[in-house]
Formats: sequence, structure tokens, C-alpha cells
Amino acid sequence: MTEEDPGRIQDHPEKIPVKDESEKGSVGSKKPNPFLTVTLMKFSYFRRAKNFFETKVIPGPKQVPLVEGPFGLGSLVFTPFQRFNNIKCFLTFYCLLVLAQGMVFGLTDLSIGNFEKELYLSRTERYVLPLTYDISSLSVAILVAYCGSRGNRARWMAVSAFLVGLGSLLLAIPYMKYEIVKPMEEVDELCTEEEHRTVTVCEENISPYKSQIISLFIAGQSLQGFAGMPIYILGLTFIYDHISTHSAGFYLGLGEAMQILGYGVGYTVGAPNLRPSHNHTEEDWSNHQYKWWQSNWLVGFLGATLLAWFLFFPLMCFPTNLPGAQKIRLRKERKPSTFFSYKDLKFFFFFQTGLSLAWYLIKSPLMMCYAMCKATESLANIGSAEFLPKYLENQFLLTPSLAALLTGIILIPGGAIGIFLGGFVVSKLKLSCRSQMRFIMTTSIISLGLLVLVIFVKCETVDFAGINEDYDGLGTFGNLTAPCNELCDCTSSVYSSVCGRDETEYFSPCFAGCIASKILHNEKTYYNCSCIKEGLTNADSQGDFIDAVPGKCNTKCFTLPLFFAFFFCAIAFSSSGSIPITLMILRTLPSSLQSLGIGVTYTTLRIFGTIPGPLIFRITASSSCTYWDINKCGIKGRCWIYNKTKMVYILLGLCIFCKVATALLTFLALVKYDVTIVESSEILAKPEKRKRSSQKKKKRKKTSH
Repeated sequence: MTEEDPGRIQDHPEKIPVKDESEKGSVGSKKPNPFLTVTLMKFSYFRRAKNFFETKVIPGPKQVPLVEGPFGLGSLVFTPFQRFNNIKCFLTFYCLLVLAQGMVFGLTDLSIGNFEKELYLSRTERYVLPLTYDISSLSVAILVAYCGSRGNRARWMAVSAFLVGLGSLLLAIPYMKYEIVKPMEEVDELCTEEEHRTVTVCEENISPYKSQIISLFIAGQSLQGFAGMPIYILGLTFIYDHISTHSAGFYLGLGEAMQILGYGVGYTVGAPNLRPSHNHTEEDWSNHQYKWWQSNWLVGFLGATLLAWFLFFPLMCFPTNLPGAQKIRLRKERKPSTFFSYKDLKFFFFFQTGLSLAWYLIKSPLMMCYAMCKATESLANIGSAEFLPKYLENQFLLTPSLAALLTGIILIPGGAIGIFLGGFVVSKLKLSCRSQMRFIMTTSIISLGLLVLVIFVKCETVDFAGINEDYDGLGTFGNLTAPCNELCDCTSSVYSSVCGRDETEYFSPCFAGCIASKILHNEKTYYNCSCIKEGLTNADSQGDFIDAVPGKCNTKCFTLPLFFAFFFCAIAFSSSGSIPITLMILRTLPSSLQSLGIGVTYTTLRIFGTIPGPLIFRITASSSCTYWDINKCGIKGRCWIYNKTKMVYILLGLCIFCKVATALLTFLALVKYDVTIVESSEILAKPEKRKRSSQKKKKRKKTSH
């Protein structure tokens, strides 16, 4: 066996390589001793070390030949089922699994928002509940990556499918066991005289079953976090190991896009359950009508459970390596990784422990550039999800439900399309690592330009009494109370804006000084409003003059479609760099370190992205708040009104910062990548020079003699 053919022993491990025909004859056609074969493979690195400097590439660790197995459960192997023993079937099950967990994510986010209103969660509880998934996944990422890569990764995926279903079932229990949903009373706060007011009693409103619900949700979210790491680390590397290098982008992009679509499905299923109909009465509640409404939440959670558990047995049947895995690995080994320099090899071969290898990857500038790119991308997504609904409400005067709907339409399809197209382009054009880095920088710059254009898409500001209009000079900015409504004893706990005939918006009918209302032809109108003194008067069908109508005033703004187009394209271009970043990690690491590298990436993403991100953005959003909900008991609630100008600069400023950081980190990674290649070439060139100089010396000695 020659040095130029290192793969022959792996192609045919049952044959012992020999140097000449005499050695071959001594062995004959007998099957060699297995212990001798393993010994030769184990110490092949030391045999090649003598001529190490004569090679053209830096070798990685010696790989044991792959054992390709059938599709079956232990000894139960059926021939008709072998048609499923391929990567396309595995990818189908993988996509269904991430779809199921994405549904759980969407339903969980909506449930937490529902609990905030129904259970009066504290600020700490609001922050801890969503972060339970990130904290639990952070705690097991390195362990799963190191241990799982040494076993059957498909069976780790099967365990994840079971945990996803079990976690979804735990999240559904509160809706089965407790009465969370309560009938909503339609509040119509009018200006009432003092003798007709009710006395407000400040009592701490704590649900008796709040602690049980929170405990179940923490347990369910923790199981989702434990299940997520095998899916997104081991499942990803399993797919990559069984497809060609240039096809990886398409497969991985399809899998990641399915997770986002799953979130959209969960959000779509759960969104109608957030607000029950106002037509229900207390009698309906006594007749358990609301229990039927509450059971609608179970449909989503139990559907995700059944889908995940359905995938358990198929995933258990996949072998450690699918047919054809050995050929694919040998094809990839012809272009070995360039992550290591020569000085790293000694460390790698003699300290193969999980923590030491993980620490080595963390200290690598190239690896951390890739990981931090993932973190900045997640920060941009978190910022968009946190700010966009509030921005749409205040900039374009949309209702909260419509703003949330448009946010989902922008972020979910835009992210899914961007991720898929990014992987598809990389695969179709067969981009190298350098080209992928340039692709990421290009898409980041395009996304940056689109975000800058969004700044110029604005709507005309509407006069808001007490915010940017001072009740015709009789009030003050930042104070909703004025002489025209000071005797109404209004509260800011219920935000139900009305538009007066003076084309000024008021926080509620009470702050407009309205003392009467009607419902005519399914439309509500308000009358005798003491704060509204100007504008054209219109009479209703009964001859009474209308002073205000519910809702926001029409600004006749037609720039929302333009904003939608710019931001949608910005999200699509921003998300298109996700798969190329993952592929760069996989292509620059040896196969034995790919799972650990992805584990380190997810650890970095959690520490610098998804864990601190929501807190940072919520604190930043609070700084642009103009009017808070402070009830009569002195408790500060949510922010009702934001400063539009300040919010646009905060939202777009943070997103622009994340995109600039991604572009700079990718540029640093490109520079470091080129330096590593140059250093490796210089190290490999030195032995050649030494060999030539020694040959010249020998020739001189011969000629001198």
C-alpha cells in the first residue's frame, strides 16, 4: 500500500495491505486475524508520521471504517422496510420532528402571553418561563454533542421525539386540569358622576393554582430543551455525513425552514384561542361552555404529542450509518479540513476528552467567529420579534391583534424563505468556504441597506390628547387628565382608544369626557363628550349627534405595504446566511469534531444571544415608553403608548448593529481562514526545502569524492 492511497484499507478492511507479491502469497486468500486488522488501522497514523511532511495536506485523526447497517429494530429486520433505509426518508422524519417541536414553541409562546393576563404573572415569572428552554438546552449541549456523536445518532433522535411528545403533554395538562380561561367582560369606561362610582378595593389577585401551572410549564419547557439538542446537533451532523458536501445546503436549509414553519403552524392554531367571544355570559360559563373553549388549546398540544410519538419507532430503526456512508466519507476525506495547523495535531491526538476539546474549540478565533455570527443573527431575530408588533401599533396605528398577525406574516415566512434559499444557493452554486463567507457578507450588507430604507417609511403623526396634544392648551403633555375630564375619575388600566369628531385620539371614552354610548347597526358610538368641542357633527339614525367612535383615527397612511416589502426582504436576506454559517463549521472541522463544534456553537448562541437578548430588548423598549399603565392601586403594568421616533431608531438601530456585527465577524473569519491556509502551506513547504538541500549536499559529497 502506498502513501498516496490511504483510503484502500478503509474500502476493504477485510484485506490486509501488503507491499509486494511475496507478502501477498504468504497470506493467501485466508481471512486475516481481526485483532491484527484493528491494530494496523489503529497505528496507521504512526506509520504515516514518518512521511508526514511529504504529504500535500494536514491529516486529521484516523477514522475507523464505518459499519453500515440495515433498517430494523435489533434482530427484527424485514426486507420490505429496507426501502426506508436512506437519507431522504430520514430527512422526512427529521422535518416532521422539527415541525412538531416548532408547533410546541408557537403554542407555548402564546400560552405564556395568555398566562400574563389570566394569572397576573410577575416580571420575574414572565422572564423565567420563556428562558427555561434556553437554560435547559444550554446545560446539555456539550454533553449531548460529545457523547451522542459516539453512538447511534438516529436513536438519540428517537429519544428526542419521545421527550418532545412528553413535554408537549405536560404543557397541555394545565388546560385539562385547571380553569384558566375566564369569561371576559366588555368594559366600556364612561365618564360617571361621583355618586354612581364604585369603590375600588386594592387586593392582591393571585390564582390559587398559579404555582402548579408554572411548575408544569417549567417542566415541559425543560424537556423541550433537553430534546432540542440531539435534534439540532446530532440530527444535523447525521444528515451532513450522509450527503455530498455541495448538497448539504439544500437538505439542512429544508430542515431548518420546517422548524420556522412549525412555529407558524402553532401560532396559527393558538392565536384564535387568545380571546374568547364577548357574546358569552355568566350563564354560558355555568354551563361549561368556556371549558369547551379552553379545550381548544389541547388540540394543538396533543397534536404535537401524537406527531412526535409517531416518529419514535421509525427513528429507532435507523442504523448508525446508512448504506453508502463509507463512500461519502472517503470522498469528503480527499478534501480534509483546514481547521487545524500542524501544532494542533499533538494536542488533538493525545487529549481527546470532551471538556478539553470543547475548550480548545472555544479558544479558536475561527470557531468563535462562526459561533458569534449565529449569536448576532439570533439577536436580530429576537429584536424583530420584540419590537415589530409595538412598532406597527404605534407607527401605523394598527390594533394589537392585527399588528401581531402582520408580525407573524413578516417574520415566519420571511425567515423560512431566507433560510431555504440560502441553503439552496450554496448547494446550487457549489460555493467554497471563502465564497460562502463572501455570500454571508453580501446578504448582510443588502439586509443592512433595506433596514436603512425602512427608516424613511413613516406615517403622519395623529394628535393624541395628553401625549402630543394638550387638550387645546388646558392640559399638559404626558398627562391624560385635564379640566374637562378630571371629575370623571378615569383609569388607565383599560386602553380603548376613541377618535373624536375633532380628529384627535383619546385614550378611552372616559378621558374624552363621554357620558353616553349606543350600539346602532352593530356599530358603537359615544355622545356628550365634554373634551370634544370642535369638528363637524353628524347625527345618527335617532337624531343624536355623535362625538366619538371607537378605534384609532384614520391618518390616510398608505406606506404600510412599502414597509412590509422592505422589512420582509430584509428578514429574508438576513436569514439566508444561517445555513452557510453552519456549513462552514461542518466543512472546516474534522468529522469527529463536527458534533462538538455545533454543540459549542449552540452554547455560544445561548450565552450571548437567546438568554440575554429578550431582557436587553425589553429594557430598551421600555426606555421609549411614553405612557404606562398605572392602576388605582399604584401597580405599574404594561406600556400603552410609545414614542414613535425613538422606537424606530431603537428597533432599526439594534437590527443594523447586529447585521454590521455579522458582516465584520465574517470578514475576520475570512482573514483568519486565509492565514491558516498560508501557515499550513509554509509548514508543508519547509520539509521540501530540507529534502532538496540534503539531496544537494549528497551530490556535492559524491562529486568531491
